[in-house]
Amino acid sequence: MKAILALLIALTFPLHAMAEETEAEGEQAAPAVAYINLTPALVGNFGTGPKLKFYKADVSLRVEGPEAEAKVTHHEPLIRNQLVMLFSEQTEEGLSAPDAKEKLREEALKQVQQVLTQEEGEPLVKDLLFNNLILQ
Repeated sequence: MKAILALLIALTFPLHAMAEETEAEGEQAAPAVAYINLTPALVGNFGTGPKLKFYKADVSLRVEGPEAEAKVTHHEPLIRNQLVMLFSEQTEEGLSAPDAKEKLREEALKQVQQVLTQEEGEPLVKDLLFNNLILQ
């Protein structure tokens, strides 16, 4: 009886250790996701012609991990500048296409990643979201 009890106890220790390893691997596999809101909203004009067109964009950047969040927050002024320049280059004709906002979002993400790769050596931002994009 004592031998069986000792055997059962001995078998439970490796199972407990494997469960802890699995939990640790799960924590490493899913880093903390954070969304950085660029506040205040980006506001400016775009297009050419006698009548000015305006935009207002509420932008969020998705990053993974607290280090990436800190680095992106540190470079926020540079990111904002890059996005303002991108938005001001747009034309009314270019933004009237059905998929224009999605193309603009993809180009904005690409430019933000390029700036961060230049500054930090890696893109850091996984996605860029328009919480609100008003063109007038």
